[in-house]
Amino acid sequence: MANIDKHIIDIKNKRAAFEYFFVQTFTAGMVLMGTEIKAIREGKANLTDAYCSFSNGELWVNNLHISEYRFGSYYNHEVKRARKLLLNSNELKKLESKTKEKGFTIIPTLLFIDSRGFAKIEIALAKGKQSFDKRETIKQKDNKRELDRLLKR
Repeated sequence: MANIDKHIIDIKNKRAAFEYFFVQTFTAGMVLMGTEIKAIREGKANLTDAYCSFSNGELWVNNLHISEYRFGSYYNHEVKRARKLLLNSNELKKLESKTKEKGFTIIPTLLFIDSRGFAKIEIALAKGKQSFDKRETIKQKDNKRELDRLLKR
């Protein structure tokens, strides 16, 4: 019988939506060590400074902070090591060609545990926002918040 109260982990990169326009999103698997997956299941990860880059045709996520597992002894992992992402070859080719264009980058937006218990990361092909775009985003959020406040009365 399946455990209904299974704890679902969703670690979001909230700053990414403020800094970038998302063009397209992909879901990728990650190559992790045992202590890393245990730390993620405890919710001890941070995507804020993370970014993706290509090396020898493979996609890697850099600066993804996964805290050390507290019961890990000397088998513990490095906190900010580069981790390989698993995508199919067509997706990798598409992303690599797009990142060579000016203004495009790949950023992680969401780290989660899927229904089978595997850690997955949602990455986005993104284009950087200018400062006036950021002000527009803030203005839209404020207007939406004000509208919601008025409708609740």
